[in-house]
Amino acid sequence: MDFSIASILVLDGATNGAIYALMALATVLVFAVTRVIFIPQGEFVAYGALTLAMLQLGKVPGTVWLLLGLALLVAVLDLVHGLREGRPPEQVALGALKTLALPLAICALTWWAAPRKFDLVLQSLLTLVIVTPLGPLVYRLAYQSLADATVLVLLIVSIGVHFSLTGFGLVAFGAEGFRNPSFWDARMSVGALTLSGQAIIIFAVSLALMLGLWLFFERTLYGKALRATAVNRLGARLMGISTSGAGKLTFALAAFIGALSGLLIGPTTTLFYDSGFLIGLKGFVAAIFGGLASYPAAALGAIFVGLIESFGSFWASAFKEVIVFTIILPVLLWRSFQHGYSDDEE
Repeated sequence: MDFSIASILVLDGATNGAIYALMALATVLVFAVTRVIFIPQGEFVAYGALTLAMLQLGKVPGTVWLLLGLALLVAVLDLVHGLREGRPPEQVALGALKTLALPLAICALTWWAAPRKFDLVLQSLLTLVIVTPLGPLVYRLAYQSLADATVLVLLIVSIGVHFSLTGFGLVAFGAEGFRNPSFWDARMSVGALTLSGQAIIIFAVSLALMLGLWLFFERTLYGKALRATAVNRLGARLMGISTSGAGKLTFALAAFIGALSGLLIGPTTTLFYDSGFLIGLKGFVAAIFGGLASYPAAALGAIFVGLIESFGSFWASAFKEVIVFTIILPVLLWRSFQHGYSDDEE
């Protein structure tokens, strides 16, 4: 291996690492606030890329019907729960209508916009509008009633949600893979390296999103509320912060990050309905480097995972996944020696 090949592998690993960093940040965010190891994070990546692919074909994507179906389930659940608590029927009905209002508006907008095949940027924005609301609905249906359960119970629920979303992806998009057009087709040569416009967009958007998340947590009231919930859920409740609202906002951010990641990597590789699982799992490996608590360490771990994957695919392409997932073992062993045993509830 000479310097030119090594530089190409470093560039490829850093590009993949930028995507894994977004996955790792979303994983750490969800776990810090809700204690959920969110295995289905990768499904939002696949949904983002495949929803855009359907819009490119002029078809209404299946994620619209998933959004509408989940909203109906949440509305019915809230309606029954409200009536059991003895709330006024008018108030309960109004709450159910509010739950359905946004999904119905998104459904109507997509039904109108899909056949017209708008510009790629507008279709990407519509994709984010479709996929992002799925996060709070998933939280409401699967996790909100179990908010005080153990991490193990929440992990088991996450596995069930993963299989459900993957199965729906197969039904909605089929087994065929899709590859989206690039946002920027330019290519720039720097020595032996050829830097594509799409890679530049990936780096730029990833850095911008990380900066945006930092500003959100440091400068906004909602961000500070999420930080308070992550530090002490009971204390946040006593201070009047809604932990269920924090959970919904967290899952909305996770869905947005996942959908955006799908839009970014859609032009670089062919994605299938189940491709998001491995991407999300590599993000989880990166999050382990930060102990599911440190955002900077998770981002650095993601770059390391991308580099390991890139060089592993060069030396032993058949075992690159094994290499990536094996590096989690010494990290877990080191953390177990560093922190020792702690009860699940702690």
